[in-house]
Formats: sequence, C-alpha cells, structure tokens
Amino acid sequence: MEWSKSEIFKGIDLNDSFVLDWCCEVNRLSFELEASIWPESEHYSKPAGNEYTCYKRATLRFVNVNDVQGLKLKELVRTTTDPDGTVDYGNIDVLNIEEGSFYLVGDFGSVNIQGGKLEFEIHT
Repeated sequence: MEWSKSEIFKGIDLNDSFVLDWCCEVNRLSFELEASIWPESEHYSKPAGNEYTCYKRATLRFVNVNDVQGLKLKELVRTTTDPDGTVDYGNIDVLNIEEGSFYLVGDFGSVNIQGGKLEFEIHT
C-alpha cells in the first residue's frame, strides 16, 4: 500500500516533506522531518508568510524491525542548504507499506525494512 492511503498520514505530504536527519539503531530506524501539513490534518495551522503550506517537525519511526538494508551513511548523501541556512537531505520519494515490511526511497537510499511497526508523530 502506498503511504498516502494510510490514515496516519491524513493531510500529510511526505513527498513535500524534508528529511532533516535519520538514525538507525538496533531494531529501530527513525527519520526527523520538516513535515508538509495540509488542511485535512488536525495538525494544520496557517502557513508562515513565506510558505505555501504548514510545515512542522515530525518523526517517522520504524520500531521493532528485524532488518534494515540500503540505508546510506549520512556523510555519503548530498545535502541542500535553504536560504535560511537549514540543511536537509531531500524528500521521501516512496514509502510502501506491506504486511511485514516497508520500502522507502529518497536521497538517503532505497531502504528495505523487514518486520516492525510504523509510527508517525507531529511535534507541536
């Protein structure tokens, strides 16, 4: 299933969200995001003057995973620096949710995750 069909992403556009960081630990992978939030989301608020939608910090987590393959080391990924000086690692281009696995694609790699559970949290 494509991520956009999952209820936890209602009003969220991962393709327009920016990856700020990631961390892969034993049985856990997490991405820190600047999430693109739209009016359908309960977390939406009026965009800042220079933004076309609302952006808020968020965490995308895969917990209790059995295996992670294809994730690049941060130092091997090209960053983008915005006019305000913030640095990001691009967007999440693909997130497919299958029974027992996940598949993610972005500048951070083509990542296969076996097992675990997906969590998404907006920091308000």
